[in-house]
Amino acid sequence: MLRFPNHSCLLLAGLILLAPAAQAAKTILVFGDSLSAGYGIRQDTAWPALLAKRLHDKKLDYSVVNASISGETTSGGRARIDAALARYTPQVVIVALGANDGLRGLPVAQMRDNLMTIVANAQHNKAQVLIVGQRIPPNYGAYAVQFQQAFGEVARTSKAALVDFLLEGVATQRQLFQADNLHPTAEAQPLLLDNVWHGLAPLLK
Repeated sequence: MLRFPNHSCLLLAGLILLAPAAQAAKTILVFGDSLSAGYGIRQDTAWPALLAKRLHDKKLDYSVVNASISGETTSGGRARIDAALARYTPQVVIVALGANDGLRGLPVAQMRDNLMTIVANAQHNKAQVLIVGQRIPPNYGAYAVQFQQAFGEVARTSKAALVDFLLEGVATQRQLFQADNLHPTAEAQPLLLDNVWHGLAPLLK
């Protein structure tokens, strides 16, 4: 049985964090919440930092900018996506938002509309987009089903790439969560990276 962290919302602390970036020709923008911001762990162990290392090891000419903020909702992401696109001019945008919307019970239609706008704006700026899906506990009933399906609907409509679930292989393992039973540990980060990489690798040229 799939087990999820049982907190009602993500923590609201956090700042924009930038992964160390060499003078690479192309930029990958990670646009998420605390699950991507590396909440509660060293920043160099968070999956976006591990992504930067993997790109370097594979001699792929990309730098990684981690513009994830703990507590962010899709509404917050929608409000700041244009500024992030203008500042970093990314070639790829990884949209990893929605967990806070779901855990707060915000309307799925609103989340879907926000994600569509974020994706459309990124694509308008000639960026390829990878949507990273989220899930919420099944005791949310029909809402949980609608929530999970929304990410695939956005990906199909916008023709964006999709990773079904950021926490695949992690959500069922309590030992891979911090004491708050919500945020993955440093040991879980390579698994998160592998999940993202399956969707990201085909986008890298």
